[in-house]
Amino acid sequence: MSKDSLVKGTVILTLAAFVARFLGFVQRIPLQNLLGDTGMGTYTISYNVYFIFFTIATAGFPSAVSKLVSERMELGRKAEAERIFQAAIWFAVISGVLMTVILYAYAPIQAAASKDPTAVGPIRAIAPALLLFPLAAIIRGYFQGRQHMMPNGISQIVEQILRVLTAVFLAYWFIHVMDWGVNWGVTGASFGGVAGTLGAILVLVVYLVRLRKRDEEEGNVPTEREVLAASRIKYSKIYKTLLVIAVPIVLYSATVPMVNYIDSSIVKPLLISSLGDLKAQEILGQLGGRAQSLAGLPIVLAIAISQSIVPIISAAFAKGDKRLVARQAGRAMQLSVLSGLPFVILITVGAKPINSLAFGNANGTSLIAFLTVTAMFQILMQTSGAILTGMGVMKPLVGHVIIGLAIKLIVSYTFAPFLGIYGIMGGTALCFIIMAWLNHRSMRQRMEGFHIFTRGRWTRLYASTAIVSLAGYLVAWGSGKLITGIPYRIDFLIQSCLVGGVVCGLYPIALGLTKVVTREDLKTYPASIQRLIGKVGRLIGFKL
Repeated sequence: MSKDSLVKGTVILTLAAFVARFLGFVQRIPLQNLLGDTGMGTYTISYNVYFIFFTIATAGFPSAVSKLVSERMELGRKAEAERIFQAAIWFAVISGVLMTVILYAYAPIQAAASKDPTAVGPIRAIAPALLLFPLAAIIRGYFQGRQHMMPNGISQIVEQILRVLTAVFLAYWFIHVMDWGVNWGVTGASFGGVAGTLGAILVLVVYLVRLRKRDEEEGNVPTEREVLAASRIKYSKIYKTLLVIAVPIVLYSATVPMVNYIDSSIVKPLLISSLGDLKAQEILGQLGGRAQSLAGLPIVLAIAISQSIVPIISAAFAKGDKRLVARQAGRAMQLSVLSGLPFVILITVGAKPINSLAFGNANGTSLIAFLTVTAMFQILMQTSGAILTGMGVMKPLVGHVIIGLAIKLIVSYTFAPFLGIYGIMGGTALCFIIMAWLNHRSMRQRMEGFHIFTRGRWTRLYASTAIVSLAGYLVAWGSGKLITGIPYRIDFLIQSCLVGGVVCGLYPIALGLTKVVTREDLKTYPASIQRLIGKVGRLIGFKL
């Protein structure tokens, strides 16, 4: 892949991931108004258990397929690349059927474990998505290996649009038109995942047919001899190779889905005795419907931007250039921190007006603020994990996952009786903190001279964060006191805009004045990042 196509691919996937995550958040707004916090609690259970089954069904094959297809295409062995793709397709079909059947049968068990018997229908409603989603994931891996990013980006956006429209339409239809109640509304909302998957598959198939036609026109088709030679490669050998690459990747990438799944499974059982069934269900709905969706927004952009450097790290590591690896790894971590931090500050200090604007009331505001602060450690954990993956350091990562999840469970069960939901959230925070620290330690052991910031810059970054956070908080508090006598949602829209304007405007100024980031630093970032910073800088009068 040329530098220009690498930049283009990174931009496409970054925008697609951010748009998809944003649409996922937008979906929660009408759903929360339709289903309420109790209904969103049930929806959270069905979605989180589905995501775990999806992770198992794909088994990390998309990333492995991308790697192997890319290597074979680079060597001119297209027939072998196609053989790998065919093997992966069969795996996706079989695993999709098996996981669909298992999830359908497992629904009552999960509902009982989560203390929510109404979750059976929603879990079964989303189960058919597993028939096709592993297939979509494999095709995306193939396109990425062929260095075609547009199909993946478009399919993600189409998938999310159809998911949102179907979920909201069916929830509204079942509740307000058919008058079947909230439980049916949750079931309809869950079925949105099936519609989204169908849309993604259709888009990917269209692009795949186009790619096949282009290959034929350009003569990029293997000869009969090459096809025959490739056909002698047994699927069992391909699966073994794929699994060696994929298993560590899937174990690490499943960390966040596992944490969310654990939360949706233990919140009610741990809180029901002290709060009662209804209140515990409402808290679960606020956690899954509000806090997790808002806290997930800062993560997408930060990780996507920082991962634009990961291919450079992989190439430098393969050449044995340890000094360049350490320098670029430090840059990647810097970018993840600096690009995620303003959104973390904004959502944390503006939690009340943003929550009230989106969901109609301030319930769960403290949960949103707490989980959004935790997102900063999640950003560090996932970015450092991506860097270590690029270096081929997989075994320690798997160990870090096991340690992190064990800490999550121990802290949650130990402190929930005393601190309630905050004991469970404390377990989540400590899980990400410990994993980020372990990853950082692994990088320092393998990269001489690696660091994110110097001690002085960390101090100045803390000071800048405190100043921007205080300014944002004072604006949120002051606007809440001064803005009165206007419609509820307009009131909180104005407050949210004021907080956002102050935080986003003051943040880059504070970084510049305290010299956390200098012009020299900016010029060492990849060209795509420099262009992005340049465009944002011109809006606020800063010239790179």
